[in-house]
Amino acid sequence: MAIRVATGVLALLFCLLQFRLWVSDDGFAEASRLTALITQQTDENNRLNQRNQRLEAEVVDLRNSEGAVEERARADLGLIGPNETFYIFSAPRPAG
Repeated sequence: MAIRVATGVLALLFCLLQFRLWVSDDGFAEASRLTALITQQTDENNRLNQRNQRLEAEVVDLRNSEGAVEERARADLGLIGPNETFYIFSAPRPAG
């Protein structure tokens, strides 16, 4: 009789632990969710790391090359050098 009671108690504990493992907030579902979040964050970190490498290469280029600085100033700031003439071409006006 005592063995049956002990076996029943152990079986009940086993079922409760299994239920907690499969259904509770800190079981397999949470582990799966956290794994997905880790994968997502790793992808984001890789993307940002690549962007940082591109920006670092651009900074090195700007520090070491006057041509890169001039090119950037012309493109971003509209720099016109000495003895240069700036022309603006526009579409012709419609007749009317």
